[in-house]
Amino acid sequence: MSSEQEPIKSKLGKAVQSYQAAVDDFDRETARLMGVNETDLRCLEILLATEDIAPSALAAQLGLTTGSVTAMLDRLEKLGYLTRTPHPTDRRRTLVRATPEAAQRAFALLTPFVDDSAQQVFARYSAGQLELIADFLTFTRNIQEQYTQRLREMPSPHPARSGGRQAPGRRNATGARAQ
Repeated sequence: MSSEQEPIKSKLGKAVQSYQAAVDDFDRETARLMGVNETDLRCLEILLATEDIAPSALAAQLGLTTGSVTAMLDRLEKLGYLTRTPHPTDRRRTLVRATPEAAQRAFALLTPFVDDSAQQVFARYSAGQLELIADFLTFTRNIQEQYTQRLREMPSPHPARSGGRQAPGRRNATGARAQ
């Protein structure tokens, strides 16, 4: 990389870190208001994006063991956020689906943000700029997913943690806990 690109590389890196910290903060607050941890919230995101899904597919998407997924589904079912039904053709399998109440509660929190941010973004950027931004986000997401898979394949030097992704609380632009 040339030295003339270093300032933009640094600026872009800081912007991405800051954006990710803001997304993490938003997710933590959404999870708090939904009464779940961040992993449970991610599960709800997946459930709201699909009609129904097998617990084993959830485990794969979330990078969790099937035992952890079962405990998570028990918590979410107790809160009234999901239902489990027998698979229509395989009586040994179960399908999981978000309840209308879960969708209503989640969308009540998310819709104002989505509507307001869309209005502001579309007012600020041209269609061509938005195409470039969408391409950048898709491209970098693909890179992120490749490296996440590499990390999943590496053995951990420490025993696995249980529960949510990290301790609650606000993060600063670098992702560290704010004091």
